[in-house]
Formats: sequence, C-alpha cells, structure tokens
Amino acid sequence: MSVASDRPTAPSPEVTAELAHEQRYVDRVYAELVKAGERASLVEAEGLARGRTDRTGEAREEEITGLFERDALVFNAGRRRQALETQYEGLVFGRLDLDQPGPDGADVDVRYIGRIGVRDDDYEPLVIDWRAPAASAFYRATPVQPQGVIRRRVLRCRDAVVLGVEDDLMVPEAPDGMVVVGDGALMAALTRTRGAQMRDIVATIQRHQDEAIRASSRGVTEITGGPGTGKTVVALHRAAYLLYSDRRRYESGGILVVGPSAAYTAYIERVLPSLGEDSVTLRSLGDVVDGMTATRLDSPAAAAIKGSPRIRQVLARAARDLAPEAPDQFRAMVAGHPIRIDAGELRRIRRQVLQRHQHNSAGDAVVQALADAAWAQVRTDEKSDFVDRFTDHLEVEAFVRAWWPPLDPREVLLWLTDEGRVHRYTDGILSRTDAHLLRESMQVALADGSWSVADVALVDDLSAKLGLVPESQREERGFYEIEELDSFGVSELQPGRAVPVQEVGYERTPLDHRERLLTGRIGKAEEYSHTLVDEAQDLSPMQWRMLGRRGRYASWTVVGDAAQSSWPVETEAAAAREEAFGTKPRQTFHMDTNYRNAREIFDYAARLIRQTVPDADIPQAVRETGVDPVDLDSTAHALPSVVTSAVGDLLDQVDGSIAIVSPARHMAALATVADSFAGGRVLLIDPMSTKGLEYDATVIVDPDAIIAESPGGARVLYVALTRAAHRMTVVRVSGS
Repeated sequence: MSVASDRPTAPSPEVTAELAHEQRYVDRVYAELVKAGERASLVEAEGLARGRTDRTGEAREEEITGLFERDALVFNAGRRRQALETQYEGLVFGRLDLDQPGPDGADVDVRYIGRIGVRDDDYEPLVIDWRAPAASAFYRATPVQPQGVIRRRVLRCRDAVVLGVEDDLMVPEAPDGMVVVGDGALMAALTRTRGAQMRDIVATIQRHQDEAIRASSRGVTEITGGPGTGKTVVALHRAAYLLYSDRRRYESGGILVVGPSAAYTAYIERVLPSLGEDSVTLRSLGDVVDGMTATRLDSPAAAAIKGSPRIRQVLARAARDLAPEAPDQFRAMVAGHPIRIDAGELRRIRRQVLQRHQHNSAGDAVVQALADAAWAQVRTDEKSDFVDRFTDHLEVEAFVRAWWPPLDPREVLLWLTDEGRVHRYTDGILSRTDAHLLRESMQVALADGSWSVADVALVDDLSAKLGLVPESQREERGFYEIEELDSFGVSELQPGRAVPVQEVGYERTPLDHRERLLTGRIGKAEEYSHTLVDEAQDLSPMQWRMLGRRGRYASWTVVGDAAQSSWPVETEAAAAREEAFGTKPRQTFHMDTNYRNAREIFDYAARLIRQTVPDADIPQAVRETGVDPVDLDSTAHALPSVVTSAVGDLLDQVDGSIAIVSPARHMAALATVADSFAGGRVLLIDPMSTKGLEYDATVIVDPDAIIAESPGGARVLYVALTRAAHRMTVVRVSGS
C-alpha cells in the first residue's frame, strides 16, 4: 500500500470544469508576470543609460546625481526582476470567495492569494501577497468566525500548471452553482510526501498559526508546542511577514535564523526564498561565528562542561595569561640607562592594562605602561624625552612583540591542550575529572583538525574578552586572505579564509591540524534586527551568550519544546536566556495540534516521554493511518541485513524520504546500507541531527543505545521517534 502519493485520480466533470477555470486565471497571472519582468528589465536598462556622458574632466553635480539615480534604478529593478523569477513555481496558491459584491458587480468578491502581489496593466490586483492584511482572512476564517468568507480554496500547482484544488466551506450550505471540492486543504497537505527540503505552508496556515505569524514585532515572541505542531515553519513564515510589514528595519538590520545543525539549515533553506525573502542569514550553531564551521559533537560530558557558565571563569583566566614562550623579564639599555623590569612588575603592568583594555587593542597602553615603569627607575632626564626614546627603542619593540603578541581566540582555546595551563585555569572551578575531560576534548580537536559545535561559543566568548586582532598585526603574524592566493592555484581552499604563509608558493606545504584550526578570520560579532532561534531548548548557557551578542538590540522569535531538550541543567540555560533577552516584552503562542505524525506513531513516542517527563507538552495528532509502528529484534551482527530489509519494506509503503536513525556505535556497520538503495530516498543520520527534520518513514536503530549516548537521554530518543509522518520501524539490538 502506498500513502502520501501525489498520483492523480480521474476527476469528475464538475472538478474538471473548476480546474479549467482556475488554469485560465493562473495563465493570465503568469502572462502578467512575464510582462512585469519585461518592465523591470526595461527600467534596469534605463537605469544603466542614466549618468552616461561623453564629456571628460571633473564630474559636475548633476552628473553625480545621475550616477546615483542610475545605481538606485538598477538595484531596485534587478531586485524586482529576481523576485519575479524566484516566485515562478506555485505563485498562485489560494482563493477566497467573499460574501460581498465584487468589483465587476458579481454577488461574490473573488480574491486570489499568492507568494507575491501581481497587478494587471490597469493596476488592478490579480494576486494579493499572502502577507498583506487583505489576505489575512485566508488563514483566520473558520466556520465559527468566517470573516465574510464563503469558500476558501487551495490551488495545488506545479510551476504554472494547476494540478488540483481543495476547498473549505465556511457556511452551512454552498450558494447555488458553487462547487466544493475535496475534504479540506489541510488534511490533503498532510498526506503529501516529504522531500529533502522543508516545504512552505503558506497555503495551509491555520488560524492559531497565523496569529503567531502576524503578532507584534516588539520584544520576544515565544512559540511553544510538542513535536509536529508546525513551530518551525510558523517561525520562518513570521520572519517573512516581518520583512514584508517593516522592510526598511529588517532588511537593513538583517534577520538571523539559527538552527541546531547543518542538516537542519539545509532542510529549511528553501522555505524563506520560496516566500520571496532573501534578506535572511541561515546559520547552524556550529557556524554562527564568522570564520568557523563546526559539525562535530563532543561527548555529552564534555559538551556539558563547555556549555556551562563555569567555563567563562576558565576562559577569563586563559585570556589574561601570557602566551607560550613569552619573556618573564625586560632588560635593555635606554638613553644610557640600564632598565630592568622583573616578572613581578610585569605581572602588575599586565593586570593594570587589562583592567582598562582588551588584550588585542592594548598595544599602545602596554608600551606606555612599560615606559612609566622604566622612567620610575631613571628619573634623571625629562620624562617626555625619555619616554620618546624608550618607545622608539628596537629592543622595546621586540620585547612587546614577544610579551604581548596579538592573540587569536582560537589559539587561546588550544592552550587548553596543555596540562599545566588546564590545571591553572580550572583550579577551584572544575573538578579534576572535568578538567581532564576538558583537556581531552581539546586534544581531540587538535588531533582531528576540526572544532566541535560547543567550541564555537567558547571562541566567541574569548573573542569578546580579547578583542579583534588588528589587520596590521594579522599580516605580521604571517596570514594572508585567500583572495591574495589566487595566482598560486590554491583553488580548493575555502573562500575568505586565511592561509599560513608557508602555503604560498608553487610547492605548498600541506596544512597541519593546528593550522587548519586557525584558518579564516574571526570578525566582530554582527548584530541583527531580528533573531530567530529554533530548537531553543537545546542551547547551552554559552550558546545563549553567543546569540545574545548578536541580538543585543534585536527582536526575537524563539521556538522550542522542553520535553525535547538535550541540555541537562535547565536553570543555567534559563538564566543565560533571560540575560540575552534583557527587559524586552514577551508574548507566547502555543501550538497544540500535531500535523506531522500519524496518531499511531505519536502515541508510541508519547508513551516513552511520559515516563521521563510526566508533564510533557503532548499535542493532539489529527491524522490516522491504521498502521502501528513495527518492532523488530536483531543482534549487532545481523543489524545491517535487518535494517536493509526494514527499509525495503518501507520503500514499498511510502513515496517519499526514509531516514535510518542510528546511534554512533552502529554508524560504521550501517554506513553502506543507505547507499545500497537507488534514488536518494534513504539516508543515514544520527539522532541529534534529526532535530527539526521530518521524513515519510524512519527506522529507529537501538533505542537503548540512543538513550545511553545522547546528552538528553530519553528526550533525544523522543525526538527521533517523532520524525516520521507515515511509517516507523524500531529495531532493538541485543548484546550491543
């Protein structure tokens, strides 16, 4: 049996007539879309023609004005043309029949709803943008409060072709001659297959979801609810709505969308562009900091240490410490006077400077403090003359370069691989066991040549403490930006990252792991006008601090479900979260209907989470398949063949994607299983990376091992069990 299919069935004559009518209207809209694109191209060409002159010499004021007008016309016309091109697929998706006279004198006013607004040559609206107030009834009308709507119709299109329609009737009886098609747009949408990317839901947004989307932009908007309630897509549509309603603010300041993993951002990246918005920055927690990309996960114990507020004290000690091989005393002959500054005085100077300056911006203050200490030993010449000669002294310059070098925050974090430094930095803060785990995790980074996701927030914290490395000092330290290396054929390297000098040349020395960890440039934390955080229940206190630096003056949309949390200490995360939000006003919207999972699948998952979290937020699943999840038993040895067989059965039952969700201990054994199936419908994924994702079917491998390996234990298994829309198979492994 196959579910969730898009395969058409033979329509009745009435439905055929309705489809033909809608097709004629959609054809008209697309014809206007083509004309609008041509008009945008003409404006763009006109803009390019402006400001041209054959005259030579200094530009006159009116010519400068012409150049400005040209740039403005070209930019806006190009953006409009791009918007028209990107909205081609499924442009028209809805229709409202309103109980009021239409502009043509008809008894019913018909409005079509789409991804962008389209007008005809007379500037009459053919399609209303879904975010416009005139379109709100499409989402908010119900049979109890119809808001003047008689019939709401959803058009299902592929490109410019109308494939089908689904109607919701808002009145007890349809007026004479009005055809009502289907069983309702929402349930029709729920049975469709899941692909590799998230679909937008503009055609099927429900009233309670629309209220969250169109809520006030001020302060913090929290969207809560259990699995499958549409929290993520509601939040993404809210971002698109904010850009539409206050474009100047949010387009200039930008919107940052942060998700739990790279798999998540790849999954959702289609949604906002499909809604007409490309002014949004999508980041996973591993690449929030410019210059770093991390996908590796620490062990739960190491991640808990790195995410805890206690680690800030450890990092503060590291940021104040001397660099390796820094001199511990200063000796020089300046203006005929022997100058000696010993280790104790150097420590005092260091403390004094760091009380008022960040390390990387303190160069001048360091030289002045050393000069003051030297003058205190001499006191014979004019102080200003002595200080001038001291600051220009080559030995002073060499000493400062060695004693106070510019520090990349990633270098400082790697100091935690040194046993002596770890002992000094963690003494009285972490237990010996935790200190050992911390050092061990940093050694893994050095051995592997890759940062962990938790490391990114630590680098960000150190960067805030140390300040940015001045560009002049970056060059002195021997790093070049990748753009300077094009002539050396280093094309396989990542754009925009920094490269050690020894790489430059025709015989390039391969990067070692330390150099690989230090490539790229850590820039200033960019601040945004709006910050959207999904799976917020998983963020550590350090990650909340990292996002807080980017949302200091922003409004926020925060999405989460406490029952799915993988962070062990809720009070720590809550305190950091409140600090990030500050005193901004709050509003909360709760989603209580599970649209994703079939009831049989969600009941299975709900029984598990109630044992761990008795007060978990359990939504109501609205759809049934009549097929219960399948439980299988396997040994570790037989696991690949058992999983292969289970996937084969599911491929016959569903039309879309299938995920094999496996703990780390079985990943190697199952590595080739997904690849053995053609068509790209099957993938192998770890439980933590499934957060925010959904599939037609899942094979959950070794649930006991998932609980044992995951930072959230049974909560992470709950996440894995709620990813499937239609079918689920659970494989228990004995002797693993």
